[in-house]
Amino acid sequence: MTSRWRAVMTLMFGVATMSDAAVAQPAREEAAAPESDAWAFHAQLTNVTQQHPPFHAPYSGANSLIANGRTEETTDLTVYAGAALGPNTELWLNPEVDQGFGLSNTLGLAGFSSGEAYKVGANEPYLRLPRLFLRHVVPLGGDVQPVEGAPNQVAGSRTADNFVVTLGKFSVVDIFDQNVYAHDPRGDFLNWSIIDAGAFDYAADSWGFTYGLAGELTRGQWTMRAGFFQLSPKPNGKVIHPDGHKFELVGEAERRLDWSGHPGKARLLVFGNRAPMARYDDAVDLARATGDIPDVSLVRHAAWRAGAAINIEQEIASDVGVFARASVNDGSKEAYEFTEINQSFSGGVSLKGQRWGRENDTLGLAVALNALSRSARDYFSAGGLGILIGDGALSYTGERIFESYYSIKLRKWLTFAVDYQHVVNPAHNADRGPVNIWAVRFHMEL
Repeated sequence: MTSRWRAVMTLMFGVATMSDAAVAQPAREEAAAPESDAWAFHAQLTNVTQQHPPFHAPYSGANSLIANGRTEETTDLTVYAGAALGPNTELWLNPEVDQGFGLSNTLGLAGFSSGEAYKVGANEPYLRLPRLFLRHVVPLGGDVQPVEGAPNQVAGSRTADNFVVTLGKFSVVDIFDQNVYAHDPRGDFLNWSIIDAGAFDYAADSWGFTYGLAGELTRGQWTMRAGFFQLSPKPNGKVIHPDGHKFELVGEAERRLDWSGHPGKARLLVFGNRAPMARYDDAVDLARATGDIPDVSLVRHAAWRAGAAINIEQEIASDVGVFARASVNDGSKEAYEFTEINQSFSGGVSLKGQRWGRENDTLGLAVALNALSRSARDYFSAGGLGILIGDGALSYTGERIFESYYSIKLRKWLTFAVDYQHVVNPAHNADRGPVNIWAVRFHMEL
């Protein structure tokens, strides 16, 4: 651990090292103290280091993955501080310290290789506030069920049927497009188009968060969700303060399943984004008329962009689970927040290690198939740039990704994982790649 991160942890936690002895004593003191549901405090530290060797690339553009081989790392330290303002109301604050860069400054892959990498980076640690939100639960009857304490969840109880309102600054995918096997880059897969639906262009700033309001109604085996969220002032911009003029509407229906005694879930999500955005064909037509490279920023007008996703998770055995997502969006218009994917399918399997005598280990295997619309292909073929991609030219073939990871629980509070990704046609370009990406991940929870 570097001296600068030791200093940051000393400031935030009051400790200078993270040895077993340093952690064990506070844990014993906490166990001896009476349990309280009035407040909660959790913290996490995650470091991901990714590397890829040189790969075939006859040309490169402004948004290309650098072809001569790179190694980059990201680190984030998050504190989850919560308080129960009443029997059914919680307030949460998540200050976070971030540092590091994604490969090629998070460019060059439509399904980017690390969910721990943001669209901005820095060599030195910097402080930010990704979440500040209020949650209120309205009981609607049914059995009273215990709720375990966790990051952004105060320990307590909740009726089986309920209505939950969340208001403030958080991530859309904190609530929507959840999947127990593929959704957490700190604990399972890393690739963007595997941990989220690739064509779900969800509202977010450059770090993945925004202001919004979400409601969740649970009745029996169903949960219905709806949300209103702020889009960036311009595509892939920074959200500075609440502003409802550019917005996203999102809805999701979830049905809980039972397959031979094994739980599962199926979800259908729809969304619509309303903001000034460009049609790819307009940008290409203007470029042909002027003899320039197409630029979406020159032809933006107020418009809607819609999409949908199906998301399934199913336990097959106590130590085996499978998942799949399929998503699509309006490919005639530019990507606004997430990435340049117009159709996507991903799926895989998660296996616990009890079958080979390592019950706390996890092996994950997944694939993602990402595609562009005809209009998007024409735009990038003519040299256009997007949020994440733009090689200056394009020999189109859909992006294909294989990812595997193996996670080892070294301590109750510490896991180590090795991750491998094989990307064919990076940024949908058959002229470049394939790319082999290796990663190691350390994740600590306190």
